[in-house]
Amino acid sequence: MEFKTLRNIENSFQQIRLYAIVFAVLCASVTGYALWRSYGFAEQQRQKIYVLDNGKSLMLALAQDASINRPVEAREHVRRFHELFFTLAPDKNAIESNMKRAFSLADKSAFNYYKDLLEKGYYNRIISGNVQQLIEMDSVVCNFETYPYVVRSYARQIIIRSSNVTSRSLVTSCLLVNSVRSDNNPQGFNIEKFAVVENRDIEVIER
Repeated sequence: MEFKTLRNIENSFQQIRLYAIVFAVLCASVTGYALWRSYGFAEQQRQKIYVLDNGKSLMLALAQDASINRPVEAREHVRRFHELFFTLAPDKNAIESNMKRAFSLADKSAFNYYKDLLEKGYYNRIISGNVQQLIEMDSVVCNFETYPYVVRSYARQIIIRSSNVTSRSLVTSCLLVNSVRSDNNPQGFNIEKFAVVENRDIEVIER
């Protein structure tokens, strides 16, 4: 009788140990799952930025890796430089203002090209002839496999004179390097070794 009682007590202890082990494993699993879900939730929250709109209300913005947008920013940087550098009005102050903004996006190679045109009297002829010069960017091709990035741009120059409108093909090349972002250089690039590869007449329309 005593032996049977001892066996019952031993079986009870074994069952209690089994239940305790199962309970401990279950608690550990629940804790691990809760930590994993909490970490995932925290990661999602890090992707959200709340922006104060004019000091009145919060606006939700999403954060993303800055490197994802670098190709887009690179093309926009080159496009903006060409628009500033090749858009000319018959006004000395307007030309100088555009050039000053363009030089903040490039190195001395752009200034040297400008200086060469200036010495040849190109800008004086623009002003004296009341000539408008516009540029239409067709494409900007960037090679991001190597650094500095090699860039080639294809555009069309439109030169408007009182007697005619001339369309010219413009192809340029340059290198693009990373730089510090600023108000004058929001994309954070700098153009180096800027050169005009082709600049020829396509069409002349009499007015």
